[in-house]
Amino acid sequence: MYVIHNGKIITEEAIVEGCAVIVEGERIKMMVPEESIRDYPHAHKIDANGGFISPGFIDIHSDYIETVASPRPTSMMDFHISLREAEKILISHGITTMFHSLSFYREDVFTHKPLRYPENVQRLVDAIAATHNELHLIRHRMHARFEIDNLSEVDRLIQNMEENKVHLLSFMDHTPGQGQYRDLEVYRQTLQGYQDLSDDDVQTIILDRQRTECLTIEQIKEIAACAISKGIAVASHDDDHSEKLDLVSSFGTTISEFPITLEVAKHAKELGLQTLAGAPNVMLGGSHSGNLSAAEAVSTGCIDILCSDYYPAALLHAIFELSEGYGNDLHDMFMKVTLNPAKAVRMDDEIGSIRSGKKADIVVIERMDDGYPMLTATMVNGSLITTTNYRTN
Repeated sequence: MYVIHNGKIITEEAIVEGCAVIVEGERIKMMVPEESIRDYPHAHKIDANGGFISPGFIDIHSDYIETVASPRPTSMMDFHISLREAEKILISHGITTMFHSLSFYREDVFTHKPLRYPENVQRLVDAIAATHNELHLIRHRMHARFEIDNLSEVDRLIQNMEENKVHLLSFMDHTPGQGQYRDLEVYRQTLQGYQDLSDDDVQTIILDRQRTECLTIEQIKEIAACAISKGIAVASHDDDHSEKLDLVSSFGTTISEFPITLEVAKHAKELGLQTLAGAPNVMLGGSHSGNLSAAEAVSTGCIDILCSDYYPAALLHAIFELSEGYGNDLHDMFMKVTLNPAKAVRMDDEIGSIRSGKKADIVVIERMDDGYPMLTATMVNGSLITTTNYRTN
């Protein structure tokens, strides 16, 4: 049994002071008044030192595992080792549930990473699935990011869903001239940032990509229906106009990832979709590709969920930046990395909030004198995973 006390508790409804959280076994037993902790003399005490006692963070979109598994474009580490090394980093940032976002590309024109070859993607899918029955630190899940021109891998995707190896499905379309790359100049600069290409080379790639055969709307609907039948949430990616949102919502999509403009984000909310933006966007002060400002969208009530995208540390920092730098309600910011993503991926019956009966995924966050957030304790499934002690000498 653990007693986590002397902190500000992030509950589903508010930030509560003067109470402690009692953890018994894998689950949260109850919240009690601070003075009642004397009734638990044999429990292990965790002192939050006036910091925040928060649910563990749930990151439903991050390709960070690619950086760990393939630190150089042509270098691939053992995938099981990569997952174990990655989770040590993720837990240090408060991420207790990670949806590893694997890209199912027909062809990656940007970096040509061997990691994104179909056979290697499948090996990583299998490695993620294997973590459920091995010693592990955090809760590993798989987010299949499926490019709609990847016709040859549809059967493999469906098989993975049937084998319960997929926990979130998103459809991506990186065709230049729409979506994330509706601005062709941004597409050109991005390509030339990765490779030594002339303007003529880029134009050839653009024309080739625009002529590539893609899944039909009916095929996308069939794949989405398969996912929904398995209880897998379906997301749309880089929505750039309201008509696209109307279409994707018609076949069961419930999440809009990275809406391109504020107007599109607002329409997604009108349709009842959960909206997602990247926490690095908040830290950078805007999108790296010139699209929606996450901070602006959050401040106008158009973003429900923050993800780390490619930088795990961003979740923790974005919470406080959005509150203290932009004047947003701190409790609401915590919900964007805890309960809201849990609801989006249909896991809120077990995780995402501090409530009696739920899994005890809990992090303790203290602040340095300059405001820097320190993660000083992390618990997953009632097991104390890490404690961190900052020092001055």
